[in-house]
Amino acid sequence: MSFQYDTVPVLKDAQLTICDGDFMGIVGPNGSAKSTLVKLLLGLLKPQQGEISIMGQPIEAFKDWQKIGYISQKVRNFNVGFPATVEEIIAANLYYEMGFFKFLRKKHHEKIDRALEIVNMTDYKKRLIGTLSGGEQQRVFIARTLISNPKVIFMDEPLVGVDIASQDKFYTLMDKLNREMGITLIMVSHDLGVITEHTNRVACLGNQEVFTHDSKTFNQEEYIKSVYGEKAKLLHHRH
Repeated sequence: MSFQYDTVPVLKDAQLTICDGDFMGIVGPNGSAKSTLVKLLLGLLKPQQGEISIMGQPIEAFKDWQKIGYISQKVRNFNVGFPATVEEIIAANLYYEMGFFKFLRKKHHEKIDRALEIVNMTDYKKRLIGTLSGGEQQRVFIARTLISNPKVIFMDEPLVGVDIASQDKFYTLMDKLNREMGITLIMVSHDLGVITEHTNRVACLGNQEVFTHDSKTFNQEEYIKSVYGEKAKLLHHRH
């Protein structure tokens, strides 16, 4: 597929296949259309040329969007004084199930409790969302996504502003969702080194193209030189 903003092309003849059970990382320099690619795959944008299919159906005909979860970059950009509890934030994703009067029934509370249990946030159910740390908030929004039992979850740079300890917990949770629960994960990240250690496949964006690699054989230095130029060097650092 190809896509452009006004007269500025950002993707040209791009090809990408995401397989059931993948944990795919999407990486690339700023402006390489990582977020744009995700929005195209979610039907939020339409390509000027080419086709997109989800679960064997053309995206225009796909109706079962409850199977697709999406955590955007802006999900935590809210007023910290917003008077909503963790339970209320998660319950917002059950709105379509609540019926005419929009009351939470026993089955809804059970779903909320199960989602919080999965992300290890059961004790935070009655806490105000604005009082939580960045990592805790991120797990709450993952729980909100899990409430509809998705088959696929897209995440657009979910670890921005999250400390290292919380990042470790995040990847432990991702491993649980992917390997134990069989959820396909697609995650945009700016951290090239870390994302390739946790995913099984990586889609690299650069020069308006998409290149897909197996994470185990992915050569970071070659990719960086191909995107940033021959003078670019990879600085290794471990903490």
